[in-house]
Amino acid sequence: MVVKILPLFRLIALSAVTLFSVIILGLSGHLIYFTTTSFNVYFTYSAMAIATAVLTIMTAPVMLVIDMLRKGAFTSMVMVEMGWLGILWVLWLTSAGLAANANNLTFISNCDYRFPELSGACKEGMAIEAFSFLSWLILMGYWGTLLVFSLIAINRGNLTVWSSSASAIAGGNNTSEKPVATGGSQAPTSPTSGWVGQQAQPQV
Repeated sequence: MVVKILPLFRLIALSAVTLFSVIILGLSGHLIYFTTTSFNVYFTYSAMAIATAVLTIMTAPVMLVIDMLRKGAFTSMVMVEMGWLGILWVLWLTSAGLAANANNLTFISNCDYRFPELSGACKEGMAIEAFSFLSWLILMGYWGTLLVFSLIAINRGNLTVWSSSASAIAGGNNTSEKPVATGGSQAPTSPTSGWVGQQAQPQV
């Protein structure tokens, strides 16, 4: 049961973040189109969300597919995965923070405007903020879980954990320990020390 936790969590997390990124990409693109055509300005967080979503869509599915097709690939190494996903969750946190600040300063809480276009833009901004926070929480949760599993593997003697894949860590593979033969018995190769031979005595 424990063996399957990390690979399953990885699959769910990266798939969910990819889906959220597609949603955010569409919402942010439409919001930029509306604000630029109507007011000749755009929100900084919408541009930030588009950039982060594009990076996520270009990398997260690739990491999943390559790991399924080729075990031990460079993109599946723990140090590579933790480094890149750490950058992504920081970017998502930045996008979410910018969105929350701009929405609080620009829109009212219930998005109840007289003009439906403004209400739609307000709801899109709130949705971008919500999905950005969700993407941040999911990636940070997986990143922290991967770090915990890696530290546990190191504590158990797996010194190659940073160059291993997530599935190898979850499986408890330990490349630094040599198997020790247990059980069974060896046939004695020399006479036992308790046996004392008798030499023939000459007759007088």
